[in-house]
Amino acid sequence: MQFQEKALLVYGKLLEMHGEIPHLPRREPMHELISTMLSHRTNGRNEDLAYARMWERFGSWEAIRDAPVAELVEAISPANYPEVKAPNIQKALDSIIAERGEARIDFLAELPTDEALQWLVKLPGVGVKTATLTLLFCFGKPVLPVDTHLHRVSGRLGLIGAKVSAEKAHDQLLALLPLDAHVLFNFHIGMLKHGQKICVWREPRCAKCALTEICDYFQEHHT
Repeated sequence: MQFQEKALLVYGKLLEMHGEIPHLPRREPMHELISTMLSHRTNGRNEDLAYARMWERFGSWEAIRDAPVAELVEAISPANYPEVKAPNIQKALDSIIAERGEARIDFLAELPTDEALQWLVKLPGVGVKTATLTLLFCFGKPVLPVDTHLHRVSGRLGLIGAKVSAEKAHDQLLALLPLDAHVLFNFHIGMLKHGQKICVWREPRCAKCALTEICDYFQEHHT
């Protein structure tokens, strides 16, 4: 089976298992960007708590940028590694405001996808995952965010090689799927749900999985 054919088969089965949802922006772009920076190695509940505490304490992007770093670290402490994230958030805000005159990134909607991606990854603390998630979720750009769940599930299925990094997986997986934001959004969400509920890190729940016939991991460990 060709990789592209396998990826499309996986996509169809993910829709059957986890459903299809409309591709609608879930948050304002700056919220999405900064929340995603907070989300690294942090669960969704603590990401939301850290963001809410930060905003409640400082009240504006300019105040967050100018806050004593120790105070920002304390405010976002529910997120893991706040001592790393706080300076990066402040530097990213400083860069955005210095270039754009305000803390807004709505202009990215008008840029070609590659140009918008390159602009975002130049910001301190913003990697490919954060940039692609912001572009896909907020602006409907045809990119594919690869988080830890999508990376793990893709590797087990055999869509990417065992030694392919999450960053390189963005391009490799994107090449296997239609360049369509709705498809890429639902593939991302389906793989995320699958990694959270079935193809979990320590002991994947293969007995509940509908992908076992095309899964390299299952074929190697259970047949």
